[in-house]
Amino acid sequence: MIATLLGQLAGLARSIIVARLFGSSPEYSAFLYGNRVSETLFLLIAGGALGSAFIPTFTGFLAKDDQSSAWKLAASLARLLTITLSLLALLAAFFAPQIVRHAIAPGFASDPDLFSLTVELMRIQLIAAILFGLGGLIVGILNAHQIFLIPALTPAMYQLGIIFGALALSPIMGVHGLAWGVVIGAVLYLGIQIPQLLKLKTDRWSLVTGHWSLDSNVRHVLLLMGPRLIGVAVVQVNFWVNAALASQMSGESMAALSYAFALMLMAQAAIAQSVANAAMPTFSAQHALGQRDEMRASLAASLRGIIFLALPAALGLILLREPLVAMLYQRGEFDSQSTQLVSWALLWYAAGLPGHSIMEILTRAFYAQHDTKTPVVIGTIAMSLNVAFSFTFAALFPRFGWEPLGGLALANSLATALEAAALFVVMRKRLGGIEGAHVARGFVHAGLGTLGMSLALVMWNQPGGSLNRFVLAAGGILLGGLVYGAALILLRVPEIQSLIRFAKRKFTR
Repeated sequence: MIATLLGQLAGLARSIIVARLFGSSPEYSAFLYGNRVSETLFLLIAGGALGSAFIPTFTGFLAKDDQSSAWKLAASLARLLTITLSLLALLAAFFAPQIVRHAIAPGFASDPDLFSLTVELMRIQLIAAILFGLGGLIVGILNAHQIFLIPALTPAMYQLGIIFGALALSPIMGVHGLAWGVVIGAVLYLGIQIPQLLKLKTDRWSLVTGHWSLDSNVRHVLLLMGPRLIGVAVVQVNFWVNAALASQMSGESMAALSYAFALMLMAQAAIAQSVANAAMPTFSAQHALGQRDEMRASLAASLRGIIFLALPAALGLILLREPLVAMLYQRGEFDSQSTQLVSWALLWYAAGLPGHSIMEILTRAFYAQHDTKTPVVIGTIAMSLNVAFSFTFAALFPRFGWEPLGGLALANSLATALEAAALFVVMRKRLGGIEGAHVARGFVHAGLGTLGMSLALVMWNQPGGSLNRFVLAAGGILLGGLVYGAALILLRVPEIQSLIRFAKRKFTR
């Protein structure tokens, strides 16, 4: 948890530093477009799909004390990853102008300088995809050996590389320094794991020197990757479509969307991932023991907890979006115009926070039942709708005089809400209900508390012109939290009563 928090804080620090140096400039958007290609290669070939397939197979060999088969599998996948990612990176580098012009940023084709810059930044960052691939495999090896701290620190290392590129290289190289920062971050991502790998009392050298082949074990892992790979590919296609649409808007659109989405994801990580990680072992154990009623109750309790956290967080982000963005980012090259653009995107992204958070819990419930196909099928349909919504809303928003980038954010939120609803319906049918009345009461209580919090924040925002943005944002967060907490106490919400009793026992002890 501490390592994950460090990663989140490092990411926030990176965003603040980059915002001061580059704001929401077209040059920073070019960097983001270039980064999208290397990130796609990593996620498709060596991201979550590989981890979900490799770790169970590798762990199975370790549990049977079959070190030879385990490390032969790891060595084979390491070489296969390196060869595949290297070839794809070389092809992407060679065809970079075509990728930019026809796929990821067609709107930049009319600006030769920005187009050339995007191609250059993409080629630099493709180096990182290969390093991330090997790093992702080692994460799986360490996790299989019950080592979690060092792998959890790898995102922070990646962010530190970009921070170094921004502070040390960008003054000399401009935005190219950020691209090389990505490569340095990838080196750190891989390098921090090497000492821990060498400490393993196993045949770890076979990862480099051992025999490898495309045997039945490797083919089994590749087969297991199939469903997740399809899901990742659909999500990446959606990101590419949104990026292409954003490139045809203002030159700052891609950067504004990136800043706003990152803020929403930080809230989602703090709310949903913590609950989901705690609930997953419980779901898995209850399913394994055939405890259907208990799993139904655990899932209902988790959903109530998510609703109590995500609903006020979403409204808080919406109502405090401008002072919050200004407090975090508005300095240096990040001016008031940038604040307005990011705040506009955050308005629509924040509306999707409850859907993103609920989906995090529901997908864990499916995985606990050894079902990876259902979330992938529903996610594929949802992402297809996301693409359709993106085209529709991007064309519709300008008719109201609104910035079209908000339409891309709304498309994501709406598609995610529909995905969460579909997952809920399927899981409800599978479990014979999810204590709907209990969950609904939680939603009503959370809604009433959020309404009181929202009224308080609306009044707090009235003197906005006379208050410093730091006071306005920090004071609003504190006020909103106090009002919401007081409302839940007055409504005698069971979760709050349990929390109070727990605190009293601890204090008395």
